[in-house]
Amino acid sequence: MKAWRHFCTINHHKYLVMKSCFRVGLYKQGLLHDMSKYSPTEFLVGCRYYQGNRSPNNAEREDIGYSSAWLHHKGRNKHHYEYWIDYGLGPNEGIVGMKMPTKYVVEMFMDRVAASKTYQKENYRDDHPLEYYEKGAAKLGPMVHKDTAALLRHLLEMLAEKGEDATFEYIRKVILKNDRKIFRRRK
Repeated sequence: MKAWRHFCTINHHKYLVMKSCFRVGLYKQGLLHDMSKYSPTEFLVGCRYYQGNRSPNNAEREDIGYSSAWLHHKGRNKHHYEYWIDYGLGPNEGIVGMKMPTKYVVEMFMDRVAASKTYQKENYRDDHPLEYYEKGAAKLGPMVHKDTAALLRHLLEMLAEKGEDATFEYIRKVILKNDRKIFRRRK
C-alpha cells in the first residue's frame, strides 16, 4: 500500500510541476521533471520511508544518517542547486555553488511550489514555499550562487505577495523572455 501511495504522490507532484512549467513555456522540463524518482534507487527508498506529509528522504536521513535516494536524485536533476556545486576558481573559494541557468532556477521554483501543494494539500497558501525556503536553503551561504539565490527568493516573494497568476506571467514575459534574448546574443 505504501508503494502505491508513494507512486501516486510522485505522479501528483510531477503533474503539478508539468502544469506549471507548461504555463511558462518550459515544455521539455515539464515532461522530464524528476524522472529519476522512478528508478529503483529512489523509488524503493521512497516506498520504504513513505509518510505522505513530507519527503521520504528526510525519514531515510533520520534513520541511517544520510539519504541514498537524495544523493542519487540531486546528481541527476539540474533543477536542484546541489547539482551545481563545484570547486570555485578563486584560490580561497573551495567548494561553492555555481550560477544555475535561469530555466533551471524557474524549474526549481516550480518544484518548491508543487512540493508545498503536495504536502500541504488543502492547507496550501502561496507563502508556504517561501516559508519552507527560509527554514532551510536560505541559510546555505556559498553553497548556492548569489544570483541563483536572489532569483529564487525574488520569485518566492512575488508568489507570496502577488499570487501564482501574476508570478507565472512575470516568469514567462520577463524572466524567460529576457533570458532567451541573452542566450541568442551569446551564440
